[in-house]
Amino acid sequence: MTESNRVVIVDDNEDIVNVFSDILEIGGFNVVGVGYNGKDAVSLYTKYKPDFIFLDVMMPIMNGIQALKEIKEKNPKAKVIMVTADNRADVIQELERLNATAIIIKPFKLN
Repeated sequence: MTESNRVVIVDDNEDIVNVFSDILEIGGFNVVGVGYNGKDAVSLYTKYKPDFIFLDVMMPIMNGIQALKEIKEKNPKAKVIMVTADNRADVIQELERLNATAIIIKPFKLN
């Protein structure tokens, strides 16, 4: 197992977690953790310090925006890729303001 390209995937939809995991593993990434809510995201980021984390916006317990804030407080240089079906301008602007590394809008094309 390599120590590079370590990734965590967090989404409340288990199917999306599985699809992302499969795609990334085929692409040579090492999926070190998966979670299903924002609290999982913060915990997994703290535990594994991955090279990057895929994080859904709308989730139970703690949403992805709050998780992004907490992760960035721990490490301002954290690479956090936000995934959302909510493409309203205010949501996108908030993600950009919080310095999300990238924003992927669902539904997404696999390529």
